[in-house]
Amino acid sequence: MNRGIYITVTACLGFMALILALFLSRFYTPRELTVDEYKALGAYLIDPPRQLAEFNLVDDKGEIFLPEQFNNKWNILFFGFTYCPDICPLTMKQMSDVKEMLGEDAQKIRVFLVSVDPDRDKPENLRVYLDNFSNNFRGLTGEIDQIYKFSTQVNAPFFPVVNNPEPNYTVDHSGSLVIIDPDAKYAGFFRAPHDTSKITKALASILN
Repeated sequence: MNRGIYITVTACLGFMALILALFLSRFYTPRELTVDEYKALGAYLIDPPRQLAEFNLVDDKGEIFLPEQFNNKWNILFFGFTYCPDICPLTMKQMSDVKEMLGEDAQKIRVFLVSVDPDRDKPENLRVYLDNFSNNFRGLTGEIDQIYKFSTQVNAPFFPVVNNPEPNYTVDHSGSLVIIDPDAKYAGFFRAPHDTSKITKALASILN
C-alpha cells in the first residue's frame, strides 16, 4: 500500500476511534439534570446551599459530632428512630439499595440516621440498628434541644417526646431525606414517598 494512503487511512481510523470514544463516554457518563428533572425525581435542591448553624450531637461511637464533620463528602440524612415500625426501616433499606445501585459512586456519600428519640436511642442502640442495613451507615443522637435545633435548619420537623412513661410510644417526624453537601451546607432534600430508582438517578447526577 502506498505510504501516503496508509497514513491517511490510519489517521481516519484514529479519528473515528476518537469520535466513538467520546460518544460512548458521553452516553455512559450521567449528565447533570435540570431543575425540573430533579423535581420529577423528588429531589429539591437549594441554590445556593445554606450554611448550618452550630450544633453538638453524638455519633454511634459516643463521640462528639459537629457540623464541620459533614465536610468532604455528600451526606444523606434521615431523621427517624430505631423503634419506628415502618417508614424508618423501609427508608434505611432503600438507602442501602441506592448505595448498591450507585456502584463506585457510593463511596462519595455517607448515610446518617439522626435520632428524634434520644431517650431510647443511645449510641450503642443506633449502631446495632444500623448494622442491619449497612456497616457504613452512621447514627447521630444527643440532647433533644440540639437535635431539634438541627432538624429545623434542614426542614425535617418532628414533635419532640421527652420522658414518656409508655414504653412503646411513637414519634411523629418528617419522611424527607436531607442532603448536606461536601462543604457541610444544607443543599436540599428528597421528598417522601421515596423511590429507590429515582433517588439513584438524581444522586448519580449530583455526584458527577
